[in-house]
Amino acid sequence: MSTTPGYRGRFAPSPTGPLHAGSLLAALGSWLMARRAGGRWLVRIEDLDPPREVPGAAAAQLRTLATCGLHPDGPVEYQSRRGGLYAAALERLLAAGDAFECHCSRSDLGARGGIHRHCVAGRRRPDPAVRLRVPDGCRIGFEDAIRGHYAQDLAREVGDFVLRRADGPWAYQLAVVVDDADQGITEVVRGADLLDSTARQILLQQRLGLPTPRYAHLPVVPGPDGRKLSKSLAAMPVDDADPLPALARAWAMLGQDPAAVAGAASPAALLEAALAAFDPARIPRGPDPLPAALHNTHGAIED
Repeated sequence: MSTTPGYRGRFAPSPTGPLHAGSLLAALGSWLMARRAGGRWLVRIEDLDPPREVPGAAAAQLRTLATCGLHPDGPVEYQSRRGGLYAAALERLLAAGDAFECHCSRSDLGARGGIHRHCVAGRRRPDPAVRLRVPDGCRIGFEDAIRGHYAQDLAREVGDFVLRRADGPWAYQLAVVVDDADQGITEVVRGADLLDSTARQILLQQRLGLPTPRYAHLPVVPGPDGRKLSKSLAAMPVDDADPLPALARAWAMLGQDPAAVAGAASPAALLEAALAAFDPARIPRGPDPLPAALHNTHGAIED
């Protein structure tokens, strides 16, 4: 087993419902990468969007992680308690001229595909959003540990992006960048549905003078109809009373040998066997079709 000095990874679910099998895929993948490197694995609850949150979901997710044997190496953090850090970062960006108040509505930007390059607001709002200024020609690239080189033209494909929403909540992009830096995260292992956010986060890290962690994006596995399973009725929560089947499926979806964990009689035994056999080189680079044998199981994979 290799050791990476100072390795700090994390799993950061949103409390919008119970922990689904695909979220377990991300949790297990990030835990395995951290443990293989001899590093620490943290958990952060990304509870920034109250209208989407389900009461009690965060506690339920943490219980499910515990029943699966996935215990964080430190206190669980909650984004809802970290607003002071986000406000300080936003003030720095505003003072430097890297961020600006924007009065544009979605309808104002509709003719531009929702991409903000210049303010075209029809009227001033009492509660403007705050956006990061993305210069013309801004292109960000990075090496993903699983998918290789990835680059994005932020000016053309994304535009000036929101840091604080007009209705008040902090935007995910700002919060995750501030949190990862504050917690000393060195490796971000997460689902590939967040790959598109990474260039924005790297640009924000550069503007704030923060370190850029290494990234690895795990596959998001579609169901037989090609849709991400977390968006379908097939996305079932992990059974806290019997988490072994979900853990075994997550292990298989990481491209690992099912036989390596086949004899495990408890989550702890499965994790021990999985860690001994884990090979990151086997993780699929893309959203490969779900094996037919898994279509007939009661669990589903999501990110």
